[in-house]
Amino acid sequence: MPLSLRPAARLCLALLIAHCSLLTEAKAQAPKTYTSSEILLGLKKLNVLGSVMYIAAHPDDENTRLIAYFANGRLLETSYLSCTRGDGGQDLIGPELREQLGVIRTQELLAARRIDGGRQFFTRANDFGFSKTSAETFTIWDKEQVLADIVWVIRQRRPDVLITRFPPDPRAGHGHHQASAILAAEAFDAAGDPKRFPEQLKYVQAWQPKRLLWNTGSFFVKPGENMAGYLSLDAGGYNPLLGQSYGEIAARSRSSHRSQGFGSAATRGEALEYFQPVKGAPATKDLFDGIDQTWSRVPGGAAIGKMIDEVIRKYDPSNPSASVAELLKVRANLYIKPQAWVGNVPDPSFWKVQKKQEVENLIQACLGLTLDVTAAQPTVTRGQPLQITIEAINKSNVPISITGIYGGFMLDSTLVLQQNKLINLRENVQMKFSGDESQPYWLQQAGSTGMYKVPERLGFPETTDAAGMLAESKLGLSLMPADEPTGSFGYLESKQQLTGRPINPPAAGIAFVVQVNTTKLIYTVPVQYKHTDPTLGELYQPLVVVPPVMVNIPAARAYVFADAQPKTIPVTLRAGRAGVRGALALQVPAGWQVEPATAPFDLKNKDDEQTVNFTLRPGAGAPEGKAEVRAVATVDGQAYTRGIQTIDYPHIPTQTLFPEATAPLVKLQLVRRGQNVGYLMGAGDEVPEALRQIGYNVTLLKPEDISAARLRQFDAVVLGVRAYNTVEQLKTKQAELLKYIEGGGNVVVQYAVNRGTVLPQIGPYPLTLSNDRVTVEDAPVTFLKPRHPLLNSPNKLTEQDFKGWVQEQGLYYPSQWDPKYQPVISSHDPGEAAKESAILVTDYGKGHYIYTGLSLFRELPAGVPGAYRIITNMISYGKEPVQ
Repeated sequence: MPLSLRPAARLCLALLIAHCSLLTEAKAQAPKTYTSSEILLGLKKLNVLGSVMYIAAHPDDENTRLIAYFANGRLLETSYLSCTRGDGGQDLIGPELREQLGVIRTQELLAARRIDGGRQFFTRANDFGFSKTSAETFTIWDKEQVLADIVWVIRQRRPDVLITRFPPDPRAGHGHHQASAILAAEAFDAAGDPKRFPEQLKYVQAWQPKRLLWNTGSFFVKPGENMAGYLSLDAGGYNPLLGQSYGEIAARSRSSHRSQGFGSAATRGEALEYFQPVKGAPATKDLFDGIDQTWSRVPGGAAIGKMIDEVIRKYDPSNPSASVAELLKVRANLYIKPQAWVGNVPDPSFWKVQKKQEVENLIQACLGLTLDVTAAQPTVTRGQPLQITIEAINKSNVPISITGIYGGFMLDSTLVLQQNKLINLRENVQMKFSGDESQPYWLQQAGSTGMYKVPERLGFPETTDAAGMLAESKLGLSLMPADEPTGSFGYLESKQQLTGRPINPPAAGIAFVVQVNTTKLIYTVPVQYKHTDPTLGELYQPLVVVPPVMVNIPAARAYVFADAQPKTIPVTLRAGRAGVRGALALQVPAGWQVEPATAPFDLKNKDDEQTVNFTLRPGAGAPEGKAEVRAVATVDGQAYTRGIQTIDYPHIPTQTLFPEATAPLVKLQLVRRGQNVGYLMGAGDEVPEALRQIGYNVTLLKPEDISAARLRQFDAVVLGVRAYNTVEQLKTKQAELLKYIEGGGNVVVQYAVNRGTVLPQIGPYPLTLSNDRVTVEDAPVTFLKPRHPLLNSPNKLTEQDFKGWVQEQGLYYPSQWDPKYQPVISSHDPGEAAKESAILVTDYGKGHYIYTGLSLFRELPAGVPGAYRIITNMISYGKEPVQ
């Protein structure tokens, strides 16, 4: 069936594609199919008009069992609002940190919500690392902005009940935890006050939740504490339609947090949850006392509820399509005139809009209607043609026709979908995309240490009046956003509308006008890339919009010059489209010499790559310290300074980022002893490359390589972060490490988490790991033993070596240690006692053992000069000067 582009299609496209902008949680996956029991659960949910929102600070803070219970047991509109994306944590599955880790944890939260049935939202707050008090947190977060974001999401989702994970005081531990509870209490009041954040009322109405409660637990309540005055519920029930208990669902959901190592065992049986009232109307028996969760809360809604009861009564699990006719009648009663919600007029009928979308999804599920749109390639540049394949199949005996397909083209004629007959269309289409590139919206512009910045808009550069498009389209359809009634058309998202969303809208989408009997429905499907892996089978990933050329400097690498010898900096160009020509240059600070000054490039085909090797050396005028090098590609007078980074793990959709093509540039005076270093990776870090930058020969060790004989070839052996948490073989290999030390070896152990070590004693003598840390990066450091060789040889360390650090100074310091260990430095956060175990060193036999909680895994890739001098002294410890 031929498809042709019509100029008039642009208005239709702009109107219909607006639905695509609401598919912000679309996972790269095969089209969703539903079992009969899932459909029945969805039908039952149509008659529940209640909403609950859980609020906490980070990914993994949420109570997945409670979310699973509310969403699947009580059938409530359930959401989790995480203040941050978890950017400041550690990564157990790879080397990604900061923004990259935040992207991973965002996707892990979305994966969790797909399992437990909740929705996911965020604020602009950046997880800047561990904070000990809410007061400190609010000096780094913009409290008013974070509060505005929470209010915005509350006004969008209209929860009847708010629940916090943490108390607003030191019992919560982490300062972010405390802050999330404080903000939730303030948002409870502000959301219902039209004088607070009135700019939001262009899109939503003020909304006052009924009550706010704190979901307390065993980690907050002392053993034997009287629970009188707390509400309780049993969230451990079993859902026969899903064949699982809520504890089983919760375990699968929580296990989505793989980057944090939170694989969880399923729980079954009674599971009591306790709630302390905080604000709002009191409740005596249930969290939702006094809240009408039936259609009676909507004017004229009682009749709709009765219609849905009848659909449920007649539902035939062996023939779900028999319910379609009655569902179409229910949908007709949910019709809202477009004038009630277009043109940025707030919609007073939240539940009608919400349930209309649920009904349309159920109609599609009952029909077994599959609509799939896949691209022939994973990336495309703005304005370039893209070949797509459209597949449609109707698995029911209900007559269905597709009367329109829009997405940069318009279908000429009607397609009749006969039962179980696949329709396959392929066409080259010119498509529009949501931006110049598919960079996550919160990373498009530079933010601050504590806050991400949301762009002013994301979407088509041109748009027209929504009501005008509606009139000119002449489709005569009841068009409504699929999610919330924002009044947004033209696939354009404003800054306000973007705020709180978990991810970007899809890069492109196709809108289908589907006629079932005499009713027309609109289903918008994101365009994805599909390929077949020989071992994993059919895989989907998001379509990515890329710039014409990408400029890549090796990721997470600092270029360190401890002498005047030149270094080669490879810059790899990748073509986003065919026929990209231009010039590449390396921008360096004054006093540095680079060759060549510029290099031409000519990339004939899409995805072609060309690597240019620049030679860089410090000149006589290059100052010591940290600077920056940047690669710039110029094409047709336009400068491009972003590379491309792919994050690919099996438990989340493939993620593509476009980091700036920059790298730290460090000039320092450094003396090292020894040459060969063995490195055993733990959870993943970039320390080995940092050691290579300062001249060490680094060999990555496998656990089976650890034997005293094998290790003798190394001047030092370094264990990566969390090695004692993640390398199971260290249980049996520890004795070989100790033999290596005893025979004269030097072992440097970077931090291990105090829970879940693979053996109880990680050093030659006892030491007890703890949660102790110093979170202030530049906390003053005292040298406890100023003459200790570790502080003086081969580089004399000073307080200046602890300046310019990022995120934190150190973490998981031992709280107790054998007297044979020597502490050499001391520091502390404001108002706290000194912590002396950031570095512990001991002799063992002829060799040496060093444990350090200093955050070298962050500081070295960031190009902190002092971190290179510190780790060099550790590796060189006990080595005689080279004669």
